[in-house]
Amino acid sequence: MVRPNGPLICKGNTDITLLNADGELILKDKEFALCRCGLSRNKPFCDGTHKTIKGELTQSFTDKREEDITGLSGNLIITVKTNAMYSVTGPVTIFSRDGVSKTTRTKAALCRCGHSEKKPFCDAKHKQCGFVA
Repeated sequence: MVRPNGPLICKGNTDITLLNADGELILKDKEFALCRCGLSRNKPFCDGTHKTIKGELTQSFTDKREEDITGLSGNLIITVKTNAMYSVTGPVTIFSRDGVSKTTRTKAALCRCGHSEKKPFCDAKHKQCGFVA
């Protein structure tokens, strides 16, 4: 779930696997919050720093890459790319907290630097803003 001006809430019926860029396990759990403002001191996890910023982390989005995942099963894996995005693989539903925006996919690149103009999706702005995790 994309929280307005807040983190990505990752919640599953089964454990979600969170890996670092080298494929090493960071966490395997049913629920956790990932930073999307880029300022957390506990990256990739949210530490509430987003509450101190003036920029907007919108929850609204559109997705032209939506896929039908009906009947698909499998594990959701999120890879934290070095100084870059979250890479998501596996059947996933991404939705805004207000329920207005929603999409289903089998892969996605999600912003974690806070600068993408296509939030929650990554548009590679992390390269221009010099995001360091």
